[in-house]
Amino acid sequence: MRRRTLRLAARGSFAITLALCLSTVVFLGLAWNVPKLSSEFGFKGYAIAFALVLGGVGVALADRRPSNPIGWIFCALGVIAGTMALTTEYARWALIHQGGRPPGGLYAAWLQEWVWIPLIVGLGVVGWIFPEGRFLSRRWRTGMVVACALAAIPIVLNAVLPRLTVFAGFDNPVGLDEPWVQGAASASGGLILPVLLGGAAAATVRFRRRRGDERQQIKWLLLAVSAVALALGYYSILLGIIVATGTDPSQGAVWPEYLAIASFLAVPISVAFGVLKYRLYDIDVVINKAVVYAVLAVFITGVYLTVVVAAGSLTGYASNPVLSGIAAAIVALAFQPVRRGTQRLANRLVYGERATPYEVLAQLGDRLAGEYAADDVLDRIAAALAGGIGADRVVVWLNSGGELRSAAVWPKGTRAAPIATSTAVLTATEDGMRSFPVRLQGEILGAIGVHKPASDPLTPADEKLVGDLAAQAGLVLRNARLIEELRASRRRLVEAQDEERRKIERNLHDGAQQQLVALTVQLGLLERQAEDPDTVRASATRLKDALQDALDELRALARGIYPPLLADQGLAAALEAQSRKAAVPTTIESDGIGRYPREIESAVYFCALEALQNVAKYADATSAVVRLGERDGRLEFEIADDGRGFDPTATSYGTGMQGMVDRLDAIGGTLEVSSESGRGTMVLGRITLPG
Repeated sequence: MRRRTLRLAARGSFAITLALCLSTVVFLGLAWNVPKLSSEFGFKGYAIAFALVLGGVGVALADRRPSNPIGWIFCALGVIAGTMALTTEYARWALIHQGGRPPGGLYAAWLQEWVWIPLIVGLGVVGWIFPEGRFLSRRWRTGMVVACALAAIPIVLNAVLPRLTVFAGFDNPVGLDEPWVQGAASASGGLILPVLLGGAAAATVRFRRRRGDERQQIKWLLLAVSAVALALGYYSILLGIIVATGTDPSQGAVWPEYLAIASFLAVPISVAFGVLKYRLYDIDVVINKAVVYAVLAVFITGVYLTVVVAAGSLTGYASNPVLSGIAAAIVALAFQPVRRGTQRLANRLVYGERATPYEVLAQLGDRLAGEYAADDVLDRIAAALAGGIGADRVVVWLNSGGELRSAAVWPKGTRAAPIATSTAVLTATEDGMRSFPVRLQGEILGAIGVHKPASDPLTPADEKLVGDLAAQAGLVLRNARLIEELRASRRRLVEAQDEERRKIERNLHDGAQQQLVALTVQLGLLERQAEDPDTVRASATRLKDALQDALDELRALARGIYPPLLADQGLAAALEAQSRKAAVPTTIESDGIGRYPREIESAVYFCALEALQNVAKYADATSAVVRLGERDGRLEFEIADDGRGFDPTATSYGTGMQGMVDRLDAIGGTLEVSSESGRGTMVLGRITLPG
C-alpha cells in the first residue's frame, strides 16, 4: 500500500474520531442538566480527552512511521474512545433526559459495561512492541496472543451481566439472568492484568538490553507506566478497604479519578515521545522536576490538612480563617528549605552521586575564570566531566602535528595513545571510548574522549553535556596548544643552537684547525731549512697556498653563519650565487624586490637553501626554480621542483621543514607546502613587511 494511501487512512480515522467527539459534545449539551451518576467514573465527557489524545497520537505516528503498527493501534483506540464518549452521553440523554423514548439508549448504556476493556488492553499491547513495533521473539508474540485471549473473557462476562452497573437501575438488553454471572464478571477483572504486566515486562527487557537513544525512548514509556502503576495501586488499596470494611473512604473525592485519567493519558503521549525520538534536554530533567513538584505538592497539602483539618477538628474551629493563615505562614517560611532539600533528593535519585549537568558547566566556568596553569585546567576539566556523567575514563587530546596527543587523562596516572585527527569525528576511538571534537572557528583544536561502563552507557543528556563542555573548552585548548607549541619551539631552538655550535666546532676542528696545525709543522721545517734558499722558496710557496686554503675555509664557515654577499647585495644576488653551486639546476626569478631588514633576508635565504637541499636529497628532480616577489605588503618566496612529489597528509615535517616553520613564525611569517605524487612539490612562504 502506498504511503499516500496510508496517510489518508490515518487521517480518515482521526476524522471519524473527531466526528464522534463533536457528536458527543452535542448530546453533552442536550443533557447538561442531568448530573453525573455516582456509578460513573471520572467527569462528564472525560472520554473526549482520551479519544482526541489517542487519535491525535495515532495519526501523528501513522503519518510519520506508517510501517510501525503502534500508530495504527492508537488510531483504532481513538475511534473506540470516541465511540465510548458518544454512547455515554447519548445514553444519558436518551435514558434519563428523554425517559428512554429515543431508540438505542439501552444498547448505548450496555457498551459502557465492557468497551473500556479494549482501551486498556490496547495500551497494554503497545508495551509488548514498543518502540519499533516488533516483538522481542516469537514466544513473546505467542504470550501476547494468549494474554489478549484471557482479556476477552471479562469483555464477554461484563457484556452479559443481568443488570447494568454504570447506568444502574436498567436491565441489560443482552444479559444472562444467571446467579453466577455477576461473581464471574467481578472475578474475571484480574484477567486483564497479563496484558498489562506482559507489556511492562517486555518494555523492561528492552530497557535492559538497549543502549543510547533506544534506552531513552523506553524511559518515556516507563515514566508513564510508573504513574499508571501508582493509580492502579491506589485503587487496589481502596478496593481492599471497601471489601474489608464495606465503606468507601474516597466517597465524594474526585481528585483520585482525575489523577488516574491523567496517568492513562500519559501513556500515549510518552509513546509518541519515544517513537518520534523527541526529547527536551532529556527525560531525566523531566523526572527531576516531577519529583520536586510532587514532593512540594505533598508538603503543602500535608501542612494544610494537619493545621486546618486536623487541628480544626480537634478545636472545633475547622472553618476558622486564622488556621488557614497559620498554614499559609508555615508554608511560606518552610517552602524554600523544603525546596532545596527536595532538589537535592531529586538530584540524588536522578543523577546518583554525580553533579547535575548545570553544576558541571557552572563549575567549569568557575575553573576557567580562576585557573591560569593550562595543564591544571585540562586536568580539572577531565575530573569535572568524569564526575558529571559518571565516566570511568576521560581523555583530553590536543591537536599536534596532525595527530591528537593526550594532554590530560582521568584518572591520573593512566595513559592514552595518540589518535589521528580524523578519528575525533568517529563514534569510538579506543576500547569503546567516544570522542567529541573541540573546534574553534572551524579548526579542530583537540577532542574530549569519554568512556563509561557497559552497564551505564552514554545517554543523550551525557552527549549534550560533553558537547556543551567541548564548546566552552575551545579557548582553553587553543591556549594550551599555543603553550605547547611555544615549549616545543623553544626546545627546537635550543637544540638547533646546540647543533649549530657542534657543527661550527666540527668544521673548525676538521678544517681550519687541521690546516693551521699543518702550517705550524711546516714553519718548523722551514726554520730547519733556512740555509737552503731554493728549499725555503718552495716551502714558502706551499705555506702561502696552505694559508689561502685556511682563509677560504674560515670564509666559507663565516658564510654559513651569515653570507657576506647577502649582507652586501641582498637576496637575489646571494641566492643566484648559491644556485650556481646547487646539485639540481636551479633558476632564480626575482620580481621587483629590494632590501629588507636583516632578519627577514636571512630567514628567506636559509629557508630557500633548506628547500633546495631537500630537492637535491629527496625530490629526484631535474630542475628547480626560486621565485621572489613583493605583493600586498608581503614578501613572498616560492621554491618549486618537477620531482616525484609526496602526500603531505601522510608525511610529517622533518627537522629541516620544522626549522623553516620556526624561522618564519619567529618573524610573523607563514609556510605552506603543497605536493602531489608525480607532480612535484612547492614550498611557499609569506612574510608581512613592517610599516
